[in-house]
Amino acid sequence: MDFIALDFETATHERNSACELGICIVENGKIKETKSWLIKPPSYPYFNHHNIAVHGITPEDVQYAPTFGDVWYEIEKLMYGNLMIAHNASFDASVLRSCLDHYGFFKPNMNYLCSIGVAKKAWKDLKSYGLKNLAEYHQIKFNHHRADADAEVYAKISLLSFERLMVTNNEEVNSVFGKRFKIL
Repeated sequence: MDFIALDFETATHERNSACELGICIVENGKIKETKSWLIKPPSYPYFNHHNIAVHGITPEDVQYAPTFGDVWYEIEKLMYGNLMIAHNASFDASVLRSCLDHYGFFKPNMNYLCSIGVAKKAWKDLKSYGLKNLAEYHQIKFNHHRADADAEVYAKISLLSFERLMVTNNEEVNSVFGKRFKIL
């Protein structure tokens, strides 16, 4: 299995307000690297207090951070040709699309899966598929709502799910999970 797990934290309700991005790179079924970037969002210095309460990232934390436009070329190289996995993937995909639109970048044609759906297929009897509950179920400790930590947990849960479902390579993903969604 080769994929990247991705997580965004946002400064406001606006989808282009990414203030942190975390990526966990999985190659040959093993976590190779986890990276994160603090990002100065277009709304800077405005951050919604509700968002700050969730992730703890403040305007002061990103005051000297690069914009999404500044880091996209590095991120794009990590993502190119990879399956993307996120927890509640429609949110993270919409943040990615909005950031790309805001900076006028081409949107990659990329497949993505939601780790919630992957976990539901692997463990049909859980009461909750929230990230915190899945991590507790699998005895994974992490710093919730920080993008790098969340992305790494998505990767770990997805790898455990694939193992349970006996999915051993990317070609099997489509047959096991059906329709693969594209970022447009």
